[in-house]
Amino acid sequence: MALRGPYIIGLVLLALAGCAAKVVEEPEAVPVRPKSRPAAIAAPVAPSARSMAISQYYAGIQSDLLSRGLLRTDGGGADTPFDDRVLADNFIRIALYDEYVRDDQGFRQVETPGRLRRWTKPVRVGLVFGPSLSAQARAIERARVGSYLARLSRLTGHQIGLAPDHTNFNIFIVNEDERLGLGTAIQKAAPNLSASEVASVENLPRDTYCLVYASSNAASTYTGAFALIREEHPTLLSMACLHEEIAQGLGLQNDSPQARPSIFNDDDEFALLTGMDELMLRILYDPRLSPGMTEAEARPIVQTIATELMASAS
Repeated sequence: MALRGPYIIGLVLLALAGCAAKVVEEPEAVPVRPKSRPAAIAAPVAPSARSMAISQYYAGIQSDLLSRGLLRTDGGGADTPFDDRVLADNFIRIALYDEYVRDDQGFRQVETPGRLRRWTKPVRVGLVFGPSLSAQARAIERARVGSYLARLSRLTGHQIGLAPDHTNFNIFIVNEDERLGLGTAIQKAAPNLSASEVASVENLPRDTYCLVYASSNAASTYTGAFALIREEHPTLLSMACLHEEIAQGLGLQNDSPQARPSIFNDDDEFALLTGMDELMLRILYDPRLSPGMTEAEARPIVQTIATELMASAS
């Protein structure tokens, strides 16, 4: 999916034709401390005309995609076959290549070879809601995200779940009005972002649907992540953003036009995590792989794991 929007510091940036994932690398000497969940953002409760207009815009986007048979939720089927070689090749392209590079001008979309990155500490996810979300809407989001995190934890064998404090993966669900006042909260959640990068999140163009920034250290392990989901999205686009951004923030950081069935593809065919995506997450957190591996180091191991997984599924 191409939801333009994930950013990883260390850098991972992802996009649904509108998502982005970027990785920011921390200086090796900087100690990493768990970050507490930021407080809810103070902002007007009533949405502005701009927020209401962008809600209509995204409703139109979702309707158009669905009318063309896109945003599938079936996870793939007989029309999307793949074998162990395809699975291994797609994993290498998605987990071992970076979609963005970071320089003095900020993040630029240039695919480059990278290293395998993943979490080694428990992933403690915090949800930060703007005041525009009702208590009922917040409860629904907590249930949706909590269920998805439990699924990811089962797939990876890694501890991933919602946490009340000392969070290290904060997800902001806010509308247009609330996002404009997020500067201080963003700096707290993603302290390695520059002032101009923080400003780019506050002034997000509408063709960027959602985003994630993840920080990694010199050992290629993640130390923190920050995601932003637009409150104005209709249900399926919102779920698509959550599925892709969170999974990219776990280490599947790139997109590939060859990946099918997969949300890590800019064609928007699939909205939710697919069968192939589940297998790639299992490969990513297999103990036979280690953070920091290059493609040359990882490929033979990845092929072995992919062959085993496909054999067990047949």
